[in-house]
This record gives sequence, structure tokens and C-alpha cells, in this order.
Amino acid sequence: MLILFLKSAVIAGTPLLFAILGAMFNERVGNLNLGIEGMMLLGAVAGFQAAIYSNNPFIALLFAMIFGSLGALIYAFLTVTLRTNQVVTGLTLTIFGTGLARFHGQKLMGMVLPEDFSRHFKPLSIPFLHEIPVLGPFLSIFLEQDLFVYLGFVSAILSGIYLFKTRPGLNLRAVGESTASADASGINVTLYKYIHILLGGALCGLGGAYLSLVYVPSWQENITSGRGWIAVALVIFTSWNPYKAIGGAILFGGLDILGFRIQSLNIPVNQYFLRMMPYLATIIVIIIGSIRKSSRHTPPKDLGNPYFREER
Repeated sequence: MLILFLKSAVIAGTPLLFAILGAMFNERVGNLNLGIEGMMLLGAVAGFQAAIYSNNPFIALLFAMIFGSLGALIYAFLTVTLRTNQVVTGLTLTIFGTGLARFHGQKLMGMVLPEDFSRHFKPLSIPFLHEIPVLGPFLSIFLEQDLFVYLGFVSAILSGIYLFKTRPGLNLRAVGESTASADASGINVTLYKYIHILLGGALCGLGGAYLSLVYVPSWQENITSGRGWIAVALVIFTSWNPYKAIGGAILFGGLDILGFRIQSLNIPVNQYFLRMMPYLATIIVIIIGSIRKSSRHTPPKDLGNPYFREER
């Protein structure tokens, strides 16, 4: 039962992992984007609709990334070029994405992906893995997952290498820490902001697509169920570190499914309290994040600040 629970926690944490990485790239470049939920919904509805019409998983993922990026492009144009308020713009993006997903999702309600499409995302099966003493069942938690889960792990690892081991990653962090200093040193600040905001939108689109293509897999209204907001808080919890994002996503994925497991054991606990647990934990995470004062747990210094080159 423990092994099954941990496997399910990894699956439930995968959309959160993509969303955390997407929000992380936005914030590392100095933009506080509260439109994560909206971009996830755009990716979810676009990916599902593309899957229905094309029956091709690559096309579905491509459309999810494109529409997530389109939402991010709107945000980038408004906040970077027009210098609008980042908080208000992000909230507007969430409202826009929610409304657009509802509009296009009306004709998708009740639709289920065909079996030949879903087989592309079936968990891998490794012969003799469970026969390895002690370690075998625990290794299966990570080794017997679908390809989308591995894509999330690879994305987190590559993001960490990019941020901490490459020159463009150093420039990216410099833009978030001091945009004026980065601009003065010759870094194209506007280009870096656009590229990484769009990259963040693509990752959020993939997170939404996982919900509609693999996790459910059918269309439901408000399919993200607030996961975008949880991801915004988990960026703080994971200290803007892609490697820590893997653990944070799995932890909150476990909290997300804990209620179903408790109910299956016939333990008398109020169902509304169980549904509240991930959001209660999110509030606790925000409080802990505000208490920790070390340099590793502080946000980029220019996060949320509009940059006016003329005022440098």
C-alpha cells in the first residue's frame, strides 16, 4: 500500500512540477507571474482538443506548449514592453485562461481520449524489478512511471544545470537580481525576459496537458483545481531551485491524493477537511517562507519591479 501511495504521489505531483518550473523561470528573470493557473488551463484545453482531432501525442503536447506560451506572451508584452503592474496582469491572465478554457471546453465536456492514444502514456513495466530484495519495490516508484513523468524529471534536472552551470543561466539570475546592473553589463534584458517568460509558459502548458491527457484523461471544467496557485507558493518553498522542485512536487502530490487513500481505508474524517489539506499546507509553506531569512531562501531582489532603462 505504501508503494502504491508513493507511486500515485509522483503521478499527482507531475503537473505541479511543470508548473513550479514555469513559475520559477518567470521569477528568476524578475517577473512575478500570478497567471500560472491560466496558462495551465490554456495548455490543458489546447492539448486535449489537439489530441481529440489528431490522435497524436506529439501534436497534443506541441499545442499545449504553444498555447501556454501564447498566454505568457500576452503577459510579457504587457509587463516588459508596456510596463504594466505584474500582479494585476498575472491575475488578469488567470481570468483570461479560465474563461477561454471554459468557452472551448463546453463542446469537450464528457469526451474521453481513445484507448490507442492513452497507451502512449501507460506506465513502463520493468521485468524482475520487484524481485530485487528490499530496493526493488522502492525503485519501482520512480522507474515504473509513464514517459510524461520522466519528462518532468528531465526538465527539472536540465533547468538546474542551465541555471547554475551555464553562462546564460548566470545572466538570467543576474537579470532577476539586479536588472539595471545586468543591462549595464551588456546583457539584453528585454530578450532574456521574453525568452524565459515564454519558456515558463510552455512548461505551465505541459503541466495542464498532463492533467487532461494522462491524469484524468478526459475534459473536466476547472481541471487544474487551483494547482497553479499551489505552484506559486511552492516556488518559495523550494527556494527557486529546480532540484528541490522535484521533492516539493511529490510532497504536495501526496497531500493531494491523501484524502482518497484515507477514505478508501474507511477512516472517519470529514471529506471537506481532506480536500482542504493541500491548500492548508500551502498557507503553512508561505508562512515558513516568510520566516526563513537566509540568502538561499530569499527571492530575486528585483522580483516584481518594473524596469525603466531611462531611470537607470
